[in-house]
Amino acid sequence: MFVYILKRVALMIPTLFGIMLITFAVTQFVPGGPVEKLVAEIEGHGLAGAESSSDSSSYRGDMGLDEQRLDELKQLYGFDQPPVQRFFAMMGRYLRFDFGTSYYYQQDVSALVISRLPVSMSLGLWTFLIVYGVCIPLGIAKAVRDGSSFDILSSTVILIGYAIPGFVLGITLIVLFGGGSFLSIFPLRGLVSDNWSELSLISKILDYLWHMALPIFSSAVGSLAVMTMLTKNSFLEEINKHYVLTARAKGLDERSVLFKHVFRNAIIPIITGFPGYFIGAFFTGSLLIETIFSLEGMGLLAYQSVLNRDYPVVLGTLYFFSIIGLVGRLLSDLSYVAVDPRISFSRVDN
Repeated sequence: MFVYILKRVALMIPTLFGIMLITFAVTQFVPGGPVEKLVAEIEGHGLAGAESSSDSSSYRGDMGLDEQRLDELKQLYGFDQPPVQRFFAMMGRYLRFDFGTSYYYQQDVSALVISRLPVSMSLGLWTFLIVYGVCIPLGIAKAVRDGSSFDILSSTVILIGYAIPGFVLGITLIVLFGGGSFLSIFPLRGLVSDNWSELSLISKILDYLWHMALPIFSSAVGSLAVMTMLTKNSFLEEINKHYVLTARAKGLDERSVLFKHVFRNAIIPIITGFPGYFIGAFFTGSLLIETIFSLEGMGLLAYQSVLNRDYPVVLGTLYFFSIIGLVGRLLSDLSYVAVDPRISFSRVDN
């Protein structure tokens, strides 16, 4: 297994390099880069100033920037160097996890990401816990009671929830419980209240949960159906196999058959996605959910960075999250061995 891990880690290097190379190349051909955007803003201000002083005899708003000033702006953003040189210089900094300074926010990219992580971690981690905590027991119960009224009714409810987009559900909850047209129970902005630092420990926890209740519910509902049906189908497939009939014929009670024999085999396709989903829950963000509930998380940061051509944020976060994704995939593969001793990487190693 050790050789297999080394091979996978070695494969991550060209994969990561390819991801960054393609993304960097795309950014070179996207119109409206940071220099062009800043030039447009400067010329726009100049035009506005010229219009406000139209009685002056010298109109200079339409003259634009001279070549010297334009070269200074390119040098400021590093665009005075050839693309190949800029790419390898960027990768050299990224190897030290130095992601530079944001063009738009004028902050260190690492500090900017860290400031946005609490929102994304709150949404992702709570959604993860709710999905796995609800779907696995519910899926097992549905498999055991396959075809019953409970199975049909629960399938109907979760499929309706799956059919409703998260942002539509979020807007509906705001209208119903967030001071829209009906009740005003939950707040609509921020992760905590303004006086959070003055609250006691219990009050801080309750205040945090009070703010996150609607966003977490909106984010989790859409994921319940997929995991629940995956769990149900996986258990149904195992329940109908011959070894289960043999265990029952030996006189084992249904609980022992389910949890000592069926559970270990049926949980494999579910638990193997656990590491990647768990790691991703800390760093992924939902643009629409964060926008609706006025939460400044990673989803909103990524969207604004693309719009503002904030390349240090776009490329820096892509580099970091690509590493997280590749490590998550490796852990998912290794989890097969942890849950099923029949699987071995010895053939792969050889």
